Amino acid sequence: MLRCVGIVVPNKMVIPAKTGILIKIILKKMAHEHKLEIFRGLWKFKSNTAKIWGVLAFLTFITIIEVALGIVKPESLMGMFLGMKILNWIFIILTIVKAYYITWDFMHMRDEVKALRRMVVWTAIFLILYLIFILLQEGGYIETVYSSGFVKRDF
Repeated sequence: MLRCVGIVVPNKMVIPAKTGILIKIILKKMAHEHKLEIFRGLWKFKSNTAKIWGVLAFLTFITIIEVALGIVKPESLMGMFLGMKILNWIFIILTIVKAYYITWDFMHMRDEVKALRRMVVWTAIFLILYLIFILLQEGGYIETVYSSGFVKRDF
């Protein structure tokens, strides 16, 4: 084994100095520690395992809220807002929050480069908003067809 610019390489393999420095920078960037806090530093953990359990507790809490709201279905949340029940909006928002934290912590997006984080997160947000728009449009059309009493065919 040879040592070339601080990097151990197999015999007969030569790495130019510039490439060796670039590899050292990349390896140093990849070997950094994961951040051990969530909620922008409001909840800190001593180890990565404790952080995983904390995030799991947070996601479980949100799921319990969703299940409880789905079972109880409070009458106060049955009002309409932007063409949909408020309860449905709460479910959509809580699902987006859960998807964000799964991506942010379990897929280690917080440790990635800012451009990659934005690419992944904004693409997902755009697609979710687009899906909501399409569901509302199609649901409105089907509701109009059924409420007007004119049905060409059964779906």
